[in-house]
Amino acid sequence: MKKEENQNNTSKDQNQDSSKENMKTDENLDVENKQDSDKNLKEEIKEPTPEERINELEDKIARTFAEMENQRRRFEKEKEDAFEYGGYNFAKEALSLIDNLDRSKNVLENDNKLKETDSLKKILEHLDIIKKDLISIFEKNNIKPIDSLNKKLDPNFHQAMIEIEDDTKEPGTIIQEIQKGFTIKDRLLRPSLVGVSKKVTKKDEKTDENEKIKENK
Repeated sequence: MKKEENQNNTSKDQNQDSSKENMKTDENLDVENKQDSDKNLKEEIKEPTPEERINELEDKIARTFAEMENQRRRFEKEKEDAFEYGGYNFAKEALSLIDNLDRSKNVLENDNKLKETDSLKKILEHLDIIKKDLISIFEKNNIKPIDSLNKKLDPNFHQAMIEIEDDTKEPGTIIQEIQKGFTIKDRLLRPSLVGVSKKVTKKDEKTDENEKIKENK
């Protein structure tokens, strides 16, 4: 009996020792795996070399200087525009003075009571002088009228308001100026409102032919 007990105890001890060894092996494996993982992590988070840091800093400095240069250019452009075109809105509003002078002149010229009178002639002369002075002041400030009559329609400077049948002119030729346009420097202040020529329609041509036939008869 004692032998059996001793054998059993020995067997238990061996099993316990074996399990302890297995536990130690597992612990060692865990430690090794952790060390390998830490090592790989350190390799992944590898700090840049001094040369890499210098290159990175040089790149950042170059970008900063480029941004500063772009901002400087934008500022210079805005300053130039403010100097060149600062009076743009004022000039555009001032054009109404010329428009009002022209309207006043037309009203006076079409007044039957004033027609062919010395008073009308004097008034019109004064209005023309005022208009010339205004245009002279505008031109000194680089505000110039747009030449339109007998020119081809240019959408950059002209706005067609009506079409007028006229076979003596090429289609699209400006034959009437409703409102004068102006530029300031190289910018359009306002377009000229114009009437352009177009070909006479066939219907009108037939009417003209019939009238000629009747005249010959």
